[in-house]
Amino acid sequence: MGETSTKPYMIRALHEWCTDNGYTPYVTVHVDAHTLVPPAHVRDGQITLNVGTLATHSLVLGNEFIEFQARFGGITENVSVPIGAVSAIYARETGTGMGFEVQPYEPGERPASVPVAEPVASAPGAASPTDGDDTPKRPRLTIVK
Repeated sequence: MGETSTKPYMIRALHEWCTDNGYTPYVTVHVDAHTLVPPAHVRDGQITLNVGTLATHSLVLGNEFIEFQARFGGITENVSVPIGAVSAIYARETGTGMGFEVQPYEPGERPASVPVAEPVASAPGAASPTDGDDTPKRPRLTIVK
């Protein structure tokens, strides 16, 4: 058995750091057929998700998937993101965080209990993370391989 990836551990650590410092943790995700997210909020094959404790229900930052429920436009949605699809985690307020290489997901690894989403296309006009004045924050990231 090979060495486990540091990526899920770094995501959990930065999520905890954001929470401890009163920041809102956001993750940017490459969306593909193995990513279960609301398609209306996908732009250019990516989605940025608020994974703060106040925005999510039943949040699990696992070694293989990030899973939770959240409201999008007033509708509760299930979200399931392979860890390999996460390209960044950062604090919305400061942009401080870490970037990652997107790794292809191997379908044979998916647990049977997690549904596979249909491929989604970019949605024009989809929401993007902003600060109080609706100006998108640019994450300051360190790329980890």
